[in-house]
Amino acid sequence: MENGAVYGPTTEEDPGPARGARSGLATYFSVGRLRLPRLAFKVLQLLFSLLAFICEEVVSQCTLCGGLYFFEFVSCSAFLLSLLILIVYCTPVYNQVDPDKVKQSDFYITLGTGCVFLLASIIFVSTHDRTEAEMAASVFGFLASIMFLCDVVIVFIWKRRESQARKPEATRPGGLTEPLNG
Repeated sequence: MENGAVYGPTTEEDPGPARGARSGLATYFSVGRLRLPRLAFKVLQLLFSLLAFICEEVVSQCTLCGGLYFFEFVSCSAFLLSLLILIVYCTPVYNQVDPDKVKQSDFYITLGTGCVFLLASIIFVSTHDRTEAEMAASVFGFLASIMFLCDVVIVFIWKRRESQARKPEATRPGGLTEPLNG
């Protein structure tokens, strides 16, 4: 028996270069799931938390290092969490999980990160030695926490508007629940 008679080809031929406007990594990346304000906040969260982390890493010495270490942990964690959330929204991973759970997780992660980042920034400002790198890290930390918290406020407002728009007429005050002969 010859190998060609028993075994057929197991791989497909190379389809050649992709045709069209999107090819390579661009086919897997889509920012269409986030509205423009949310996308801007997500990118700014990512940028400011990274800049806060980088500026904090430049600090060479400290007197009270507890605030610096806490700020380092929080800024790095905030950067990684915001990167993870952005990756989930912008890649096909979003299609593999329940969109409502992604949105709910995003809301609570962003809320928690914003609050802890604000706390870490306050602690860091009260314990740092007033060097330029520490001042820059503080500013970027406060900016990042503001971006996280503003994102939460926007999502909360949008959810509230959607829930009010979905309420049926019967549950609104003065709706159809009042008796007709009353």
